Amino acid sequence: MMRTLFALLLLSCLSSAHAALDPAALQALAGDDLDARNAAVVALALSADPQARVVLLALRDDALYTADGRVLVIDGEHLSDAASGASVAPAPDSPEPLTVNNLLRGQVGKALALGDLHSAEVRVRRAAAHELADAPPPAFAAIMHAVALAETDAETAALLRNAAAQAKLSSNDAAQRLAAVQELASSGDPAVAPLLRPFAEASDADPALRSAARAALAAINDRLYWGELLDRVFTGVSLGSILLLGALGLAITYGVMGVINMAHGEFLMIGAYSAYVTQGLFQRHWPAAQAWYLAAALPVSFLAAALVGVLLERLVIRHLYGRPLETLLASWGLSLILIQAARVLFGPQNVQVDNPGWMSGSLVLTPSLVLPWNRMLIIAFAIAVLVLTWALMQRTRLGLYVRAVTQNRPMAACVGVHTQRIDSLAFGLGAGIAGLGGVALSQISNVGPQMGQGYIVDAFMVVVLGGVGQLAGAVWAALGLGVAAKFLEGWTGAVIAKILVLVFVIVFIQKRPQGLFAQRGRHVEA
Repeated sequence: MMRTLFALLLLSCLSSAHAALDPAALQALAGDDLDARNAAVVALALSADPQARVVLLALRDDALYTADGRVLVIDGEHLSDAASGASVAPAPDSPEPLTVNNLLRGQVGKALALGDLHSAEVRVRRAAAHELADAPPPAFAAIMHAVALAETDAETAALLRNAAAQAKLSSNDAAQRLAAVQELASSGDPAVAPLLRPFAEASDADPALRSAARAALAAINDRLYWGELLDRVFTGVSLGSILLLGALGLAITYGVMGVINMAHGEFLMIGAYSAYVTQGLFQRHWPAAQAWYLAAALPVSFLAAALVGVLLERLVIRHLYGRPLETLLASWGLSLILIQAARVLFGPQNVQVDNPGWMSGSLVLTPSLVLPWNRMLIIAFAIAVLVLTWALMQRTRLGLYVRAVTQNRPMAACVGVHTQRIDSLAFGLGAGIAGLGGVALSQISNVGPQMGQGYIVDAFMVVVLGGVGQLAGAVWAALGLGVAAKFLEGWTGAVIAKILVLVFVIVFIQKRPQGLFAQRGRHVEA
C-alpha cells in the first residue's frame, strides 16, 4: 500500500516532465554555461523516460560525447544516440568528450540518487537519501517529500524530510520558505544551522520568517549542545572502559604484592598481538569463519599474557619483593625486552587488526550523536570482564586467598595460605586481564610494539585514585578519569587535558592517600 501511494505521488510530481528526451535540450550538456548544464541534469532527473538514467550514468562515467550536432553515448565499441538510445552507424569521426567538473559531477550524483529512492533495497534508498541530504536541488523538493511519506525506513524518511525542507528554503514562495524553516526546527543536523542563520540575521527579511528562523536556530543549537554533551560522555565512558581493562589486573597485582610493575602495559600489547595472530590463522585456515576470530582470540590472549606474567613473576619479580625501587627498574627493563621481542617477531611497524562485520557500523541516534558499534561492544565487554573478576575475587577460594594476602600477608601465611603461589596466580590473573584489554584496544587503534606505553601511567592513576586493591574504586576512577579527560580535551586540547588530570590526581592523593575507597581490614606494621 505504501509503495502504491509512493508511485501515485511520484507520478503526480512527474506529471509535467517530458515523456521523451529532447535532443535539443541535451545539447545544453555540451555547452559552456554551467547553469544551463545543471538545469539539463535536473531535467533529466525529473524525466519519466528510462533513457534519462542512461544519459546520467554515461555523464557520470565520462562516456558522453558530441559529434555532428548530436550527443552520443559510447560504451566500448557501441555508439548510441543519447536522446533515443538508438544505435549510431557508421561511427562519426573524432567525437569530442563532454567535460564534467566537480560541481556538475555532484549534481549528477544527486540526480542518480533521486532515481535510487524507489529501489527495493533499504540500503540503496538510505544511501540515496544521504547523498541528497547535502545541498539538495530545489526542484527535487516535491519528489523527496512524496517519497518520505511512503518510506518505511525511519532513518531514510527523516533524511528525506530534512532534505526536502532544505530545498524549499530556496523557493520564491514566502509561505514555503516559512514552512521549511518551521520544519527544520526539529532537525538535529549541524549543517542546518548555517542555512537558517541568513534568514535569522537578515534585517530586510519577512518578520515572521526572521522570528521563525531565530526560534529554529535556538532549538537546533540546544539540541546540538545536548548531543555534543552526550557524545563526550559516551566517548569518556569508552575511554574509561579501556582504562578499566588495563587497571583491573594492575589493581590485583599491586594490591596483592605492592609491586610497581612498569611492564604491565606490555601485557596489553601481548593481548593485542594475540588477536592479530588469531586473525591471521583464521584468514589462512578458516576464512569462512573469519567473522568469529575475535571470540577465539579472547582465551588465546588471556592465556598468552597470563603465561608471560607468571614467567616474569617467577624469574624476576619474586626475587625483588620488599625492594620497590629495584622492582620498578627491573620491570621497566622487562618492558623494554618485551617491546624489542615484539619488534623482532612482528616488525617495528603497526599491524592492522580488522573489526569483524558485526562490530562495524554505528548506531545513529541523531546526526550529532553517532555511537560506533565497536566502542559500545567494548564497553559491554569491559562490564562482562569486571563482573567475572568480581565473581572470581568474591566467590572463589582463589579470590578469598588473594583478598587475605592483600589485607595481611603474614597472617595469611600463618593460617596456611601459600603466599608465593598466590603471588604467581594473582600476577598471572592480572596479566591475563590486561591481555583481554589488549584485544579490546586492538579494535579501536593500531597494534604496535609500543602501544602499551601510552596506557601504563593512566592505569596506575586509576589504581591509586580508586584505592589499592579495590575493584569498585578502579571502576569509578576509570570512568571518572575517562569522562573528565574527554571534557577537558574539548576545552583545552589533549595535552593540557592530560596535564590537568595528572595534577588533579596528585592533589587528590595528597589530601586522601588511601584513594576513593580505603582498604578494609587490619594490617600490622613491622
